Amino acid sequence: MQFTNTDKAPAAVGPYSQAVAANGFLFTSGQLGIDPVTGKLAGETIAEQAEQVMKNLEAILTANGLTFANVVKATCFLADIAEFGAFNEVYGKYFTTKPARSCYAVKGLPMGGLCEVEVIAEMK
Repeated sequence: MQFTNTDKAPAAVGPYSQAVAANGFLFTSGQLGIDPVTGKLAGETIAEQAEQVMKNLEAILTANGLTFANVVKATCFLADIAEFGAFNEVYGKYFTTKPARSCYAVKGLPMGGLCEVEVIAEMK
């Protein structure tokens, strides 16, 4: 197994890695809309936070020589399912290859985040 640790994405705030590569796949930890420079959520809207989520995922993918095109599965968590449309607008700009996806409404996310996304990507 190989573990990802890039300063281009927020550092893990617990006993976990940003991502783990194993058996030809990269498994990312859930990414919130945390700006890696400030350590704070990037805005108060789901669109602002989703943009940062995607930047964080992109940084982790890039650190492993991958892009969003390598993603085979995404799991999304929304604090409010009524924000599904606004979240999808941002999501669709990045996931143009349309990987498999699950999207759940959850009771709460760390730091009061509005969305979180984790992905599984096929390694080159």
